[in-house]
Amino acid sequence: MRYELDARRMLCPMPVIKTQNKVKELAVGDILDVICTDPGALSDIPAWARINGHEIIETGGNEGDIIITVRVSG
Repeated sequence: MRYELDARRMLCPMPVIKTQNKVKELAVGDILDVICTDPGALSDIPAWARINGHEIIETGGNEGDIIITVRVSG
């Protein structure tokens, strides 16, 4: 399944914490699109994912938003 997390207007470390909390609710293989505005999330969320064994599928953005797509791993 695919989910979306709105972490806009949150500053570090909140986007990572919100991502971590949401991933705990998801199943292996689920996809989470994290939408944020803090440029630090572009390095923080991938670093968190690498440490915790999750996969970053894509990073991008539109209209000032940053979108980081995470695949939940086991």
